[in-house]
Amino acid sequence: MSARGIATKIDIAAGPELVWQVLSDWPRYPEWNPFIVGLHGRHLLGARLVATLHPPGGRRTTFRPIVTELCPPQALAWRGSLLLPGLLDGAHHFRLEALNGGGARLHHRGALSGLLLPLFGAKGLESARQGFLLMNRALKQRCETLASAATA
Repeated sequence: MSARGIATKIDIAAGPELVWQVLSDWPRYPEWNPFIVGLHGRHLLGARLVATLHPPGGRRTTFRPIVTELCPPQALAWRGSLLLPGLLDGAHHFRLEALNGGGARLHHRGALSGLLLPLFGAKGLESARQGFLLMNRALKQRCETLASAATA
């Protein structure tokens, strides 16, 4: 069974702690996040979440991933399946890196695998990649706006 991955990154002119604060404030995702439009659950390793994704040009999909990594303020990851494990499985990973001179770099990765992956196709994977990029830019804008308001 093959897997396909997405790897993106973006530099944000705000400290990792502020970026983590925004990234981990799941109830506020609908206010700013164009890709993960809903995320609910407890901030605990092994917790089951309810995640709603809306890739550009696609339909909203809700699934129930499990938190597989939680290391504030550096890393968050979850893994879930659509319908049944092995049909279409997805992993999502966020890692924050402090930049010399201030700011943070977000490494935002995902991987898809499963029997239905060939049906997902290149178009579906590209739509998901665009969703990652839209989310990255929206996170950058939100964090930088909050950082500049805090220093004003």
